[in-house]
Amino acid sequence: METKTLLSKEQLWSKIIVAVSVGVTALVTLIFFISPPEINTTFNFKILPKFHAILNGTVAVLLGLSYYFIRKKNVKAHQFCNVTALICSAMFLVSYVIYHTFTESTKFGGEGFIKYIYYFILLTHIVLAAIILPIILFTFLRAFLGQFESHRKIARWTLPLWMYVSITGVLVYLMISPYY
Repeated sequence: METKTLLSKEQLWSKIIVAVSVGVTALVTLIFFISPPEINTTFNFKILPKFHAILNGTVAVLLGLSYYFIRKKNVKAHQFCNVTALICSAMFLVSYVIYHTFTESTKFGGEGFIKYIYYFILLTHIVLAAIILPIILFTFLRAFLGQFESHRKIARWTLPLWMYVSITGVLVYLMISPYY
C-alpha cells in the first residue's frame, strides 16, 4: 500500500513539474513577443540585470558548495545549499520575467569574433535554461521522496547543467552590460 501511495505522489508531482516547466517556458517566450507597457514608475528596471547576475553567481557558488558538502557526507549542508540555490533561481526567474515584461531587450553591440562568442554563450545558455528547469525539479523530487539512488543518478547531470546555466548567465551579463 505504501509503495502505491508513493507512486501516486510521484505521478502527481511529475505532472506538476511538467506543467510548471511548460508554463514557465511559454511565459518566458511570450514576454519577448509583447511590447512593454507604458507605465510611470520611479523604479529603475535597469538595475535588475545586475541583480540577475548576482543571483546567478550566488547559485553557482551554492552548487559548488553543495557538491563539496555531499562529497564530505554533510547531507544537511548539501540540502541547505541546494534549497537556497533553488530559491535564488526562483527569485531570478520572477525578477527576469518582471524585467523583460517592462523593458525592451538590450542588443549586444560587440563586433567581430567576440560577437560570435557572445551569441554562442547566449544560445547555449537559453536552450539549457529551458531544459534544466524540469531536471532540477525532478532531482529535488527524487531527494524529497527518499529515492536517493535515483537522485544521485539524475544529479550527475543536473549539477553540471545548472552550473553551466548559472555561470553563463553571469558571463552574458558581463558581456552585454556595456550596452544597457
